[in-house]
Amino acid sequence: LGASRLEVSLRIVVPAAISGIAAGVVIATSRAIGETMVVTLAAGAAPRNFDLGSDSLFGYILNPFQSAQTMTGYVAITASGDLAYNTIDYNSIFAIGLTLFFMTLGLNSLSRRIVKRFRREYE
Repeated sequence: LGASRLEVSLRIVVPAAISGIAAGVVIATSRAIGETMVVTLAAGAAPRNFDLGSDSLFGYILNPFQSAQTMTGYVAITASGDLAYNTIDYNSIFAIGLTLFFMTLGLNSLSRRIVKRFRREYE
């Protein structure tokens, strides 16, 4: 009909596949948040406390060469040590786990809504 392959791809294929693409991005983000050991090792596996007085937003946080402490990494390192019952460290791993659960649940719910919204338009 006179349309090039690029025009067909951009005007027909991509809009029809946008629900799957968007859901894939959201689910991949959700999986990346939930990873434990890979994040622990990649981030430097070192506990790091953030000090608002000396650490700046554009200094240490965005510096990829500075070791970091992620939520999943904190749980992995803290849970592998000896923890006394009912201490801040002991209770914090459950709070972090609950936070990660709700973040993952929210991202999965978002991906389902995206899929449902865009599927209706192309069915």
